[in-house]
This record gives sequence, C-alpha cells and structure tokens, in this order.
Amino acid sequence: MSRVRYAMAIDTHTCVGCTACVMACKTENNVVEGFNRVWVTQDLQGIFPDLSLTIQSERCNHCEDAPCVSVCPTGATHVGPGGIVLVDEDKCTGCKACIAACPYGARFIDPRTGTADKCTFCAHRSEHDVYTTACQDVCPTRSIHFGDMNDPDSDIARVLATRESYTLLPEAGTSPRLFYLK
Repeated sequence: MSRVRYAMAIDTHTCVGCTACVMACKTENNVVEGFNRVWVTQDLQGIFPDLSLTIQSERCNHCEDAPCVSVCPTGATHVGPGGIVLVDEDKCTGCKACIAACPYGARFIDPRTGTADKCTFCAHRSEHDVYTTACQDVCPTRSIHFGDMNDPDSDIARVLATRESYTLLPEAGTSPRLFYLK
C-alpha cells in the first residue's frame, strides 16, 4: 500500500456557514481568544436578483509543496506523518517567516507561547487511533470530508473521485490538500 496522504474536502453546496467547525477547533486545540485555526468566509457574487453565495470553511491547506516549510530557519515547521504540515513549538522562534510565506493566511503567533500556530488536521487524534477531525465530527450538515487520499476506500478518496473540486490559489503552485467540492 502507498504512503498515507491526508486531505480534506469541504462541500460548498451543503456548508451553511454555521461556524460549528470554528468552535470545535478552538475547543479541541485550546486556541487563544481572538485567534482561529479555522474560519468561515462568504463570497457573494453577481447583481441582484442574480446572486450566488459561496461559503467556505478555511484553514491551513497542508500543501504538498508548502512554502512555510522551506522558509522556516529552525525546521520548526515541518511535514509530519500523512503529509500534515506541523509546527514544533520547541523549535519555533516566532520569527514569522512562515506567516509571510503562507499564501492562505493560515498562521498566527500564539501570544501565550510566542510561536506559530495553525490547523493540524487534528494530528494528535491519530495517536489515539481517531482518524477524524474535530471540525468534521461536529459539522451538522456533514460537509467536511477527511481521510487518506491514497486509500481508495476512504471517504475523501471516494468524494474526490466522484465530485468536481477546486483548491484556493492554484497559481501559488503549492499543491494544497484542502479541496472545495462544487
């Protein structure tokens, strides 16, 4: 079997922008007040009465070619198991190079630690054989799909094989593993 490659897909047709994913992430990961690892955006396009609204739950894109990894001077930002981009708090100096390099605005400096913070696809859960994310678990419309892209029987592989999807900022060339289902 091939190596594990975790990915996430958000269904833009069923996401209602309720922000349950935001609250679940903040609770699961003890995110400091005023900061978010996950956020929801709304994009309204058109001219009345022909309008369309796209709602997106956004976070770190866990890029295969992550610019935040290559610019980190200490190796704190690195690729962990399953291709998840992680930050080693013990190595991070808070220099903000990763923040400047991230084209998705997915990082911040935690004021409690002075280190970079971001979505981890709840990597800590896999240590306990839990292969879902907190945001996926609480989504009332089941709009969040997560799993191993290399496992053809996984939810994420099935949904990406049967639905059209897009990524944010494809021109950045980062090969993100956060997909949006059309």
